[in-house]
Amino acid sequence: MSDTVEDAAVAEVEKPPRETSPERIAPALEAVLFSSARPVRERDLAELLDAAPDAVTGALELLRGRSEDEGRGIRLEKVAGGWRFVTRPEFDALLRRFHEVTERSRLSLAALETLAIIAYRQPITLPEVQEIRGVNCASVLKTLFEKKLVTTAGKKAVVGTPFLYRTTPDFLMRFGLNDLAELPRPEDIDADLAATLEAREIAAPTAGPPGIRVEPADAGEAFEEETGADAEE
Repeated sequence: MSDTVEDAAVAEVEKPPRETSPERIAPALEAVLFSSARPVRERDLAELLDAAPDAVTGALELLRGRSEDEGRGIRLEKVAGGWRFVTRPEFDALLRRFHEVTERSRLSLAALETLAIIAYRQPITLPEVQEIRGVNCASVLKTLFEKKLVTTAGKKAVVGTPFLYRTTPDFLMRFGLNDLAELPRPEDIDADLAATLEAREIAAPTAGPPGIRVEPADAGEAFEEETGADAEE
């Protein structure tokens, strides 16, 4: 027993220290991120590279700075709690032609509205979503499931124990968010829409209503405006 404890202590002492130089781990970190299909968390990178967390953070900043240089076709972004390399949007048409992608995976307005309600009110049940939208959302929710944008989050302790729903990491990736805290606040959306309408009114006066109010529960259209998503299921 004592020998085992002693051997473990020796192994711990002899274990080499974690790498602390961002410059040394930057090439390996770049290779890992370039080869990964999904964002990789910093703590997973530190464990994989046997590096100190500060070194990983520093290396990521180095790589991000380099990727922002003019003439680069890719950039490093933090999304869904991790890091990944992505191509720049100005090459979208070129890459679609090269990979022979002819169709876009777009969401309908109904899907965007439902997704926005779930994002802002999660966890939430289907009856609650339908009460907010005022229409049956079962087929739309199925579409969001198929696209892996929502998932279940247990059941609500009420009569019938309906499923609770929440968004997924794929939702964050789809809309370029690192976490849910980056969702635009309803009051910010109000201010942005009001400023947009005011600017349009100054440019081309109309006899329309003086303003518009977007409530948090009906954030679907505002969510589409904020993210710039297209309306096609």
